[in-house]
Amino acid sequence: MEERKYLTTWKRYMPVIRLHLKKSLNEDQQFKLNITDFESAGDRGKSGYTFNINMENGKVTNNISGSAVARDLFEAIKGDDAVKAMLLDKNVKISVGKSFVLSIKTTHLSTYR
Repeated sequence: MEERKYLTTWKRYMPVIRLHLKKSLNEDQQFKLNITDFESAGDRGKSGYTFNINMENGKVTNNISGSAVARDLFEAIKGDDAVKAMLLDKNVKISVGKSFVLSIKTTHLSTYR
């Protein structure tokens, strides 16, 4: 299995993701990804590129091990200090659906646990 084939692609998207993550504090964000960027990195065929990443305080809370696209996005996020700082004390859900739109939904963690 080829590892990290989408990491370079996600790193190119990090400035846009950083911007939308910041804006997602006020309202949910969406932007269209370029499917050819991902197809040239690796063909997902029928399984597609859809995924959900749920993060709490910068840590993934759902199982993304079955999605190389999601794992590599999280790897790119972990390597970006500005994004890591934005994830502290927040719940963030990042998802990509069949229409190849990346969605970011951010909520603040409750101090009452």
